[in-house]
Amino acid sequence: MEFETGAIPLSDLDGAFDLQATLESGQSYLWDRADGRMYETMSVHGGDAWYETVVPPIPGVSEESLVVRVRQTGDEREGRLEWEATGDAVPVLTHLLRLDDDLDAILGGTPDDSLLDRAYDAYEGMRLVRDPAFPCLVSFICSAQMRVSRIHGMQMRLAREYGETVAVDGETFHAFPTPERLAARTEEELRDLSLGYRAPYVRRTAEMVADGEAHPDEAAGLPYEEARESLTRFVGVGDKVSDCVLLFSLGYLEAVPLDTWIRSAIEEHYPDCEKGSYAATSRAIRDRLGGTYAGYAQTYLFYYLRAGGE
Repeated sequence: MEFETGAIPLSDLDGAFDLQATLESGQSYLWDRADGRMYETMSVHGGDAWYETVVPPIPGVSEESLVVRVRQTGDEREGRLEWEATGDAVPVLTHLLRLDDDLDAILGGTPDDSLLDRAYDAYEGMRLVRDPAFPCLVSFICSAQMRVSRIHGMQMRLAREYGETVAVDGETFHAFPTPERLAARTEEELRDLSLGYRAPYVRRTAEMVADGEAHPDEAAGLPYEEARESLTRFVGVGDKVSDCVLLFSLGYLEAVPLDTWIRSAIEEHYPDCEKGSYAATSRAIRDRLGGTYAGYAQTYLFYYLRAGGE
């Protein structure tokens, strides 16, 4: 198997794009850097490193799994995305990296807020991701009380140990394991990959999907708060993890996961949004950040604050 190659001019997009900020901002743990330096530092943007992943079939986008490698050259508006892949990567990258979003219009549709403005300026071109639902769900089940580098390491170990291997041009790539492959593992095997107390959650969630008991894709299309509740059926999944999957996989751009950084932002900058419960606080901060695109605003705030912007 060999790579095809191509490029996407960033001038064709509506708004800027920054690959490094998008893939290393704590949204996705399914990509790796070819140089082994993924999530090495807290604040990154504008780099030209190669990133790679194995993408499962995506209904309406691609019928087969693809190995995809991509890097950005040039700036956020006039540069380009160079890609290598085992098929046409353009529709896959457009889907996964939300290259079809009108980023200028989206950010323009959020409130006039000085903190948001500073975050937008710091990471111009960062977009949300649209990860496959099952790997995204597992990633965020593993995220509790973990640094982003450790969450990423867990997902890479799962892929290396239990994912399908694909050889391309003499290199070996590892797909994220299917629900069936993960469900076949024992809790002890998963603990050996440093999943700790998350191991039974991951195994049971995989079992639920493999057996047809439930699938995270079933939340898609439901009203937002119903969709969040739907995902809490999975073991180890509460409201915050549900919101992460809704935002970074299923396209609910209004979702605002209430993690430590966003709760700190509420305490310091938006104290009137603290309402005492997850649902009420989430509703209040969602409204404060503009409703429809609040998840975009949240992601910029998360990255800006986590990286020490304030």
